[in-house]
Amino acid sequence: MHKNLDLFLTFLKIGAFTFGGGLAMIPLIQKEVCDNKHWLNEQDISDIVAISETTPGPVAINAATFVGYKTAGFSGACLATLGVVLPSFLIISLISLLLTQFQSIRAVQYAFMGIRAAVLALLLKALWMMFRSAKKSVFSYLLMGVSLVLTAFFKIDVVFVIIGCGLFGLLWSLLRRKEQSDGTD
Repeated sequence: MHKNLDLFLTFLKIGAFTFGGGLAMIPLIQKEVCDNKHWLNEQDISDIVAISETTPGPVAINAATFVGYKTAGFSGACLATLGVVLPSFLIISLISLLLTQFQSIRAVQYAFMGIRAAVLALLLKALWMMFRSAKKSVFSYLLMGVSLVLTAFFKIDVVFVIIGCGLFGLLWSLLRRKEQSDGTD
């Protein structure tokens, strides 16, 4: 029961103090579950990001569910998910009640500008962490470049790019395996 409570409180803290959601939460999740709690390692975090990005639903919720399940089974998954969702639910409920009164205040506008800058920094940190732990090859760099061009310049839906990259990765591994079994490596 102690681990379940710890999971809930850990993800409650992550949910309460992360603006930007999704990938912006990954560095905080890594710090808490790898560095502070030692529940998972960096490779696990990379796996969580990959799985969370490719499964339906918000990345933060998927990541919390995955960490909770891997750490304490079904009850851990439920409590970690509740912990990460609860702060946003409460904050959004409060903001929706007060938004019209505060949206024109200059200090609030500047606060949100600062929050956006912090979210960008967290996203860059998540990107750097994933880059460091990823297996690097000419093929992976090529896929990364093509993915960037397709999503940024041709506005191809990210879902199709992820599926396409997965299929190309599968095809590449099958071709490499065939080459190795033929002895032409």
